Amino acid sequence: MATMNRRSSENKDDIGKGQKSSYFNLPPLDVSIAFPQATPASIFPPCASDYYQFDDLLTPEEQSIRMKVRECMEKEVAPVMAEALTEPDYGSDASSLETTATKVEGGWILEGQKRWIGNSTFADVLVIFARNTTTNQINGFLVKKDAPGLTATKIENKIGLRIVQNGDILLKKVSVTDEDRLPGVNSFQDTNKVLAASRLMVAWQPIGISMGVYDMCHRYLKERKQFGAPLAAFQISQQKLVQMLGNIQAMVLIGWRLCKLYEDGKMTAGHVSLAKSWITLKARETVALGRELLGGNGILTDFLVAKAFCDLEPIYTYEGTYDINTLVTGREISGLASFKPAALGKRSRL
Repeated sequence: MATMNRRSSENKDDIGKGQKSSYFNLPPLDVSIAFPQATPASIFPPCASDYYQFDDLLTPEEQSIRMKVRECMEKEVAPVMAEALTEPDYGSDASSLETTATKVEGGWILEGQKRWIGNSTFADVLVIFARNTTTNQINGFLVKKDAPGLTATKIENKIGLRIVQNGDILLKKVSVTDEDRLPGVNSFQDTNKVLAASRLMVAWQPIGISMGVYDMCHRYLKERKQFGAPLAAFQISQQKLVQMLGNIQAMVLIGWRLCKLYEDGKMTAGHVSLAKSWITLKARETVALGRELLGGNGILTDFLVAKAFCDLEPIYTYEGTYDINTLVTGREISGLASFKPAALGKRSRL
């Protein structure tokens, strides 16, 4: 963490000298936010990229421009948004979504349901992905929260990221204008561009969570005594701490490499899916080790680790489950898609 803090300081100095800021400024912000609390890091990315541009990373001139842009956004554009892709019957198989968009004079009529949509209960504008009934392709539409026929209901009883308002959305003959259709979304492949960018940021959230758990465990083991000695003095405790630290170092390096590929315009869907799946897998392992190290206190929310343990589960799952992301990468490296089972042929009696 001291290294990351020095890097942040160096970035500020570089920007102050007029050097161009890079994409590397953004993930450390997501990490530092997820470090103490995963929920804000999960709520805000869907809202607006404005979230990542903290004033302390900007020159006075850039801060002035940002303030003007923010004032314009608050007046003209909704500052809180939600992206509605998945449905009750189509989660990982989102390309098969059934919400429809029917062309009518001067606009479109949207019909269908969405599920697990973050921010949906309070977002000012929702981006609804629906199937064009004429072309059978996926299109995107902007729908305001007070649109007639739109209903959003909070999903209750989650075990993790509980403050995040995931919801069920019902679209009942919701009317939108032609101007509300997103011209850049003409197929499901276009939605993959959005998923690639969001998966990149989500891949850094478990890094921040893991750092927070390691920090908590490191302090706890040095303070807590058993059998007349600090827990940190026991070999098994040190082994687990080292394993956690090794995982974190590897996760950071993969995240760094992914950002470099993104900046160079070389990042592929396989790259980002590999990073998201592997990092969340290792974060899961790291947080589980942390929970073990705290013993009984590891299941109390007072000690951070238990909450991090629960918060990591939805992060492991959303923006593509571990399995789906591995299949995306597998398709890229093998040239063969394995998302859907082959059609069942006539079985032999043998």
